[in-house]
Amino acid sequence: MSLTYAIVVNGPAYGTQAARSAYQFSCAVIELGHILTRVFFYQDGVLNSNALTVPASDEFDLVAAWQQLAQTHQVELHTCVAAALRRGIIGEQEAQQHQLLSNNLASDFEAAGLGSLAEVLLSADRVIQF
Repeated sequence: MSLTYAIVVNGPAYGTQAARSAYQFSCAVIELGHILTRVFFYQDGVLNSNALTVPASDEFDLVAAWQQLAQTHQVELHTCVAAALRRGIIGEQEAQQHQLLSNNLASDFEAAGLGSLAEVLLSADRVIQF
């Protein structure tokens, strides 16, 4: 029996193990035949969506890994818009709204409100937080 999973990531891309563990868990869920519908990045987890993150050449590129996961398995990557704005992660729409010259929300990530989190909490069989 396959289950529907959602993941909530509170840890940054680098500096703690939380986001990398969330990514590894997400891959395992899919590999075991379950469905991963959405990953919601909240608090410092929004730093996983920064298009300007450039890890050292010998480090794992977690931002690119999330993007690849989304593209390959049609997983939605939602970033809390309020938490992102506080941390300097700006999507195209927010850049226009606040009259900023550029944006840095990585492709395949979508700025979303807490309603998106509430929706997935109600619809998923399992929600795992990192």
